[in-house]
Formats: sequence, C-alpha cells, structure tokens
Amino acid sequence: MRRLLLLAPVLLALTACGLIKSGDEKATDVARAEATTVGKRLYSQRPRTADEVGYAASTMEGVEVLRVTGTETHDGKGVELIIRTTGSALESGLDPQTITVWRCFSLRVSPSVEWGEEPRDVDCPDGPPLRFSLPPEPPRVPTEALMAKLPRVPKGGHVDETAVRRVLASLDMDPVITTHLKTENGRVGILLSPPADGYAPVDCVLAVVGPGGTNVWTPPRIQRMPGEGGCSVTNALHPAPPPH
Repeated sequence: MRRLLLLAPVLLALTACGLIKSGDEKATDVARAEATTVGKRLYSQRPRTADEVGYAASTMEGVEVLRVTGTETHDGKGVELIIRTTGSALESGLDPQTITVWRCFSLRVSPSVEWGEEPRDVDCPDGPPLRFSLPPEPPRVPTEALMAKLPRVPKGGHVDETAVRRVLASLDMDPVITTHLKTENGRVGILLSPPADGYAPVDCVLAVVGPGGTNVWTPPRIQRMPGEGGCSVTNALHPAPPPH
C-alpha cells in the first residue's frame, strides 16, 4: 500500500507534464481516429453533391453530421462537413475509469484532399444532427436490351466495331455510365460501368462480341470490389476465373 501511495504523486506529476495522456485526451484521440476513418470512406474521385456526401457520412455508425458547406466535391474547395464522433479510453491512474467523449471535427471532401488526411478539431455547432433524403438510385445498365441487340457473328465472320458502337448508342444510356470498347484478335470487348463510391462493388456489365459467340455478364461481387480489376474491358476479353 505504501508503495502505491508513493507512486500516486509520481503519476500525477507525469500526467501534469504531458508525459502520460489523460483519459480525456486518449478518448479524444480515439474520436479523431474515427473521424479520420470517415474521411477515408468518403474519399472518391467521383463528383458528388453536398447532399450526397452528407448522406453518406450520416449512414456511418457513430457519426453525426452537424453542418455541410459547399455545393459539390469538384467545385472550388469541395464540400466541408462538421461531424461529431465518440471515443472511449481508460483514465490514467491507480484506479482507472472509462472516459467517453463526443468531439467534433471538420472534414473536407475534394479531389485535392490527401487520402487519410487528419481532420481538424472544431467546436461543435448548436443544433441537432442534420437529416438527409435518400439519394436517387444510380443509373442501371440495360443488360437485357444489350444482350438482345448486340450482333451475332458466325464462326469465321468479321466483327465490326462500328456496328457494336451503333448498338450502344441506340440504348440511350445515361451519359454518366462509363463505356469502354477494345478490339483484340477479331473480338470486341465492352465495359459498361455506372458511377461508384469507391467502397461498394461496382454494378458493371461486361460483354464480348466475337466470331461464333456473343456474351453479356456481370462479374462476381468480389471481382467488382474497388481495386480488384473485374470491371475492366480487359476482363471482358480475358475473363478472370470465378472465385472459389
């Protein structure tokens, strides 16, 4: 007991000197790390409106969106959010208690922001968390119409890329759907890809038109995750094997 009593002033002195963080400071660090994760999840090169960004942040567990400024991520300095997150940590000392705090941070969502950039500590504005309307569904690729209209070329025949392009133009797809074509060894590969947020799987559609066979399909979910390469015109021409 005497040893513990002697240690107590030492621990208090170390805490006062900043060598040992208080429970409040450690809990704030946890809240800041949560806010940094929010920024990473919001990071994307795809243009989005302020409402889209605010809605995306508001759906994340433990996150409250208190203020949104700006109009679009690619306009000027982008979109700035003030969010509130929580953090918990043990208080330093001989009888540690759990400390839980709510802290507010400013995040900027823009192509010019570094991925993983640490948010700025700010005072929490007054008022309840903001509420956002569900954003509209992203445009869909007309898969059935694509399959019905793509040319069927007999074995030994010639695939005309111009004819394939005319088919795609006739589908009158939303202009935000990315379209890539590539001709290789007498076959035309096609990628049709709606906008994605950089974290969820892409709803892309692949197709290939070649002598003796026309095929349209959607890659497995795991191949459509960001960075997996499933949503590419190369995968249309040389399909990756299905996951086990």
